[in-house]
Amino acid sequence: MKTKEDFLNGQILLIDKPLEWSSFQAVNALKWAIRKKFDLKKIKIGHAGTLDPLATGLLIICTGKFTKKIPELQGQVKEYTGTFTLGATTPSYDMETEVDQSYPTDHLTETSIKEATNQFLGEIDQIPPIFSALKKDGKRLYELAREGKEVEIKPRKIEILDFEITRIALPEVDFRVVCSKGTYIRSLAHDFGKALGSGAYLSTLRRTKIGDFNVNNATSPKDFKENL
Repeated sequence: MKTKEDFLNGQILLIDKPLEWSSFQAVNALKWAIRKKFDLKKIKIGHAGTLDPLATGLLIICTGKFTKKIPELQGQVKEYTGTFTLGATTPSYDMETEVDQSYPTDHLTETSIKEATNQFLGEIDQIPPIFSALKKDGKRLYELAREGKEVEIKPRKIEILDFEITRIALPEVDFRVVCSKGTYIRSLAHDFGKALGSGAYLSTLRRTKIGDFNVNNATSPKDFKENL
């Protein structure tokens, strides 16, 4: 069993974030559980890399002195699996917003879908989604997007190390991606749809690895609390 000192000196906790939870909620759930269990006034705690509420999977949470390791952990290579839905787009590039345009998919073949991944391998320029938490002029982009403001977003250099299509059942296509810090899988979905001329949005997303950490070794916030 972990002691109060363990958490204060520093722990790296692997959490499997539930669907519809924000990363902040997951951190908060652990923070309250640890504080309550050990009767602590406060404890330093934070996560190494956000996951959208509609995504599940690996969230690394650091406590105590290990919060200093967050920048280093955030910089590690990440692996994601999930599903793109082809034949349509949404303003947020995922299911947070409704479909705004539909496209034909009759021209797609298994070969064309699989080969389109090659365009994205290596170092590429990626434009982050307008519905993101990045800031411009002190405001988060999604706040500007919701106000209907036009925003110019600058592309960022990212690296895609591996991109494979693991299942095709149109309009759904499952994928696995290994990528650098700062990669938006939603933007990848959008750009992939553009490359195919069929539109696409991200319909499910799961983060499976961060560096050497694997979601198979992670625990749910509920289990963490019960086993504390």
